[in-house]
Parts: sequence; C-alpha cells; structure tokens
Amino acid sequence: MKPRYVVDTNVLIAASAADPVHPKDIDATPSDPDLRLQVWEWLERFRSSDARMVLDAENQIYEEYTNKLGFNDFGIQVVMHKWSTAATDDVFVKYDPDGHGVLPASLVPVIHDLADRKMVAAALEAVRVFGQAPVAFAGDTDWHEWENQLVQHGVELEPIIEQWSRAKFAEKKLR
Repeated sequence: MKPRYVVDTNVLIAASAADPVHPKDIDATPSDPDLRLQVWEWLERFRSSDARMVLDAENQIYEEYTNKLGFNDFGIQVVMHKWSTAATDDVFVKYDPDGHGVLPASLVPVIHDLADRKMVAAALEAVRVFGQAPVAFAGDTDWHEWENQLVQHGVELEPIIEQWSRAKFAEKKLR
C-alpha cells in the first residue's frame, strides 16, 4: 500500500457488491464475483492499513460515494473507518459553476468524464501537498485512457484488477 489514495467510487461499489458479510445487490463492474472479491480484498487491506484516504474538503467526493451507496454498505463503512481513525487527508478542490472539478487546461480535453474530474483534481492537489496520491480504481477503464497524461502531471494510477481492466480497455479501443 502507498501512504495515501484517492479511491474512485467504482472501487467502493464493487467491494460492497462482493462483501462476504453483507453483500449488496447492486449494479457493479465487473460483474464477475471473483473479480469483485479481488476488489473487496484490496479495499479490506486498505481499510486495515495505515494508508490514508484523500477526500476533498468540499465533500463532493463523499457525496458521490453516498449517491451510489448506503451507510451500511462496505465501501461507505471503509470511509467511516478512515474518518474515525483520523486516516483521511482533505484537499481543497476548485469546482466550476456546474460542480465539476477544475483541471489544468492540458487535462480538460483529456478527462472527458466530468464526474471523474473531482477525483483527478483531488489527486493533483494531493500530489502538490503530499507528493503522492495514486488513484485506485477497478471497473472504470477510462483511467487507462488518461494514464499517460496523468503521469505527466505526477498522478499515479493503481488499477486494482489490472489484467481485467487493461483487457476491457483494449476491447473498448477496438470499437
């Protein structure tokens, strides 16, 4: 584990769907139960580690989490655990009038998923403040598309189910 992470919402959703104690019947990617379990295992390791969770001080990331999951879902419980153990780092993210994270001009045409802009903006600010904060992701293959440009801005990625996500990204590029 790295010292801190920006955790994409798809990680919390897939892990909540795979929770061995209280699985959630939700639409999550990937649909394969074994891959979901791998995401759950990563999130459980993250929960029990000293790694810190990066959130935005404006709570837009947490709001996205709670729009997708309920209080008792595993993913939200991980966030609560990190808060209750003082293992979160809040960064200041600027938002545009539409509520999307403000990015450097060079990334605006790259990060086409407007909802992910807040994650990227939080990661950029965490890199500026702390020196490192990879984005952990699972089912969203767009991160692979943006990888080279993000790395140029100092943002690392941690694909949790990398073999699957790279294969899905390759399939997507062929369409």
